[in-house]
Amino acid sequence: MCGRYYINDETAKEIEKLIRQIDDALLASCKERDVYPSAKAPVILAGSEQSDQLTAGEFTWGFPSFSNKGVIFNARSETALEKKTFRESVKQRRCIIPATGFYEWSEQKDKYFFRAPDHHVLLFAGFYRRYEDGDRFVILTTQANPSTSSVHPRMPLILSPQEVQTWLFDDNATDFLLHKRPAPLEKELKGQLSLFD
Repeated sequence: MCGRYYINDETAKEIEKLIRQIDDALLASCKERDVYPSAKAPVILAGSEQSDQLTAGEFTWGFPSFSNKGVIFNARSETALEKKTFRESVKQRRCIIPATGFYEWSEQKDKYFFRAPDHHVLLFAGFYRRYEDGDRFVILTTQANPSTSSVHPRMPLILSPQEVQTWLFDDNATDFLLHKRPAPLEKELKGQLSLFD
């Protein structure tokens, strides 16, 4: 599960690296902050079908729930293509959610922060849909790797920079990437760092 993540100016720099032309207002939205479900945040999208250009937008995190209370902000990568709510979006409207890191809480309510060991920006796999109030995205989650499993059984599906174009443009690779295992992460609790393989 991923219920909160963190963005800052490093997130903005990564978006600039991936996208040739970007709106200054979108970069300004990457101010240092935690992102919660129902908040707006930057996402990276495929541009036109005629080119491999990327674009970006500021979307709301979470699809409206069936009960109209709260939002659906995560989807299991292993079953997303089987779920009516997600299937079309995963097939046709994939996106990348850049983040400096994300948070998980243990059963003892200890708060952990996870990030890349080299402190590069994480690239979460996601998908989006257009609603009356604007575009909304969902983050895909997968089974936790050893970096996070001691804290939580799920984690965001994290792609490498080399997989961005494939995730956004190659429909034939979608199922494969939905089942990939994320790389090890660094875990922080109250200033203590550890790295798991």
